[in-house]
Amino acid sequence: MMPKHPGAEPPLAARVHAALARSGFHSGTDLARELRVSRSAVWKAIESLRTLGVVVHAVRNRGYKLAFASVPLNPARIRAALAEDVRARVRHLETHWSLPSTNAALLERADLPIGFTDVLAAEYQTAGRGRRGRAWLAPPGGSICLSLSWGFPQVPRDLGGLALAVGVCARRALQAGITESIALKWPNDLIVRDRKLGGILIEMRAESAGPTYVVIGLGLNLTLGPELAAKIAATGTQATDLKSLGGDPRLRNELVAAIVAQIVRGLVEFEHEGLRPFATEWKSADALKGRAVHVQTAASVIRGLARGIDAGGALLVETAQGTQRLLSGDVSVRAER
Repeated sequence: MMPKHPGAEPPLAARVHAALARSGFHSGTDLARELRVSRSAVWKAIESLRTLGVVVHAVRNRGYKLAFASVPLNPARIRAALAEDVRARVRHLETHWSLPSTNAALLERADLPIGFTDVLAAEYQTAGRGRRGRAWLAPPGGSICLSLSWGFPQVPRDLGGLALAVGVCARRALQAGITESIALKWPNDLIVRDRKLGGILIEMRAESAGPTYVVIGLGLNLTLGPELAAKIAATGTQATDLKSLGGDPRLRNELVAAIVAQIVRGLVEFEHEGLRPFATEWKSADALKGRAVHVQTAASVIRGLARGIDAGGALLVETAQGTQRLLSGDVSVRAER
């Protein structure tokens, strides 16, 4: 795993977590010897992991064990799993133990060549966020916190529908590993049976009459556990995870590579053709189609029936006053039961 600063050793909590990721129990004595620290330091690192939401079992005379299988993010493994056409477009690929926000880190970079991507993943975000400023809750090892940057030579057509195209790409990568169908909830959620599996956040930096840079963030639940699921539910969101759906959370690096590959190829296609190549697939996975919804805008609440999307990716809601066209980024949608 790449440290936050080149040449710096990962924090002890990261090293303990990586050691525990190997199956079975690990005694405090063995961990201390392996990591060349005291048993007290190991215990403090375990408590730090628990504070971050990692479930660690401790059994007398056996040691410590992660409640959920995990494999540390590894940039070499991710890059090796990429096909050559995608690898050629990846300028930098980094993984970190902790960052405030992978999206924010990529937004600070201003030297990305057009048609290339920087990929950044973190085990844990101290200020991870979703759409409309909502916090993203995810423990180390139990999720994928991933961002990609991309440079378009100019503002692409259907830019408002980019999140929908990215949703289709992410769905393609994820659907290969599970049997249950993943639905897409406008504008940026991946859900299964009305429970959130992941979310997309797109942020943009446009130059005057020049290139447009976007950063695409994807948060994906791998292993939540009952305690974190309850904590997320308390925020008003019902969540699910890949493990519950039959996916293998140990294939984290391969899954990151699959997601990156689908999104990079999708971005190349989106640059030339906009939303059109993704529209049919998105509509077939539309979680809201035909359902009663209420839409919270800055000025009011709109109630009606969701009638899919238009050619530009706007949500169409049939109301008593007629069909209204709602743009991504301005509304919050909740399906009424």
